[in-house]
Amino acid sequence: MIIKTAEKREELEHAYQVRMKVFVEEQRVPPEEELDEHDATAMHFIAFDDETPIAASRLRFVDEYGKLERICVLKEYRGHSHGKQLIQEMEKMITGKGYNKAKLNAQTHAEAFYKKLGYKTVSGKFLDAGIPHVTMIKEL
Repeated sequence: MIIKTAEKREELEHAYQVRMKVFVEEQRVPPEEELDEHDATAMHFIAFDDETPIAASRLRFVDEYGKLERICVLKEYRGHSHGKQLIQEMEKMITGKGYNKAKLNAQTHAEAFYKKLGYKTVSGKFLDAGIPHVTMIKEL
């Protein structure tokens, strides 16, 4: 798997395609909620299996945190550590920019996955796009 920051328009389109497939088609998030005003200024990551885009995410810097967002892996590629590798790349970028804290809003079904990566839950459950989430943070 190759992970890169989406710098070309085509790479950004690949990231959006993965997000739309996972969040809109699979999880039924309304498209207008999935693509938002933060996409224009966020850093986007895209992972490829050979030439095939298989995972995507975005990163923003908010307050003292690197904020990991829109982390997704295509269904047929889950369970092979692709999400873990994507998060590790994002964390490297966060520390490379001089930040030492990461934050994310995890869907509750993925909370255990993030805990294994060192994230701690710091909120109660809340709904985002109709899906239960919790806020989690990690010291890097």
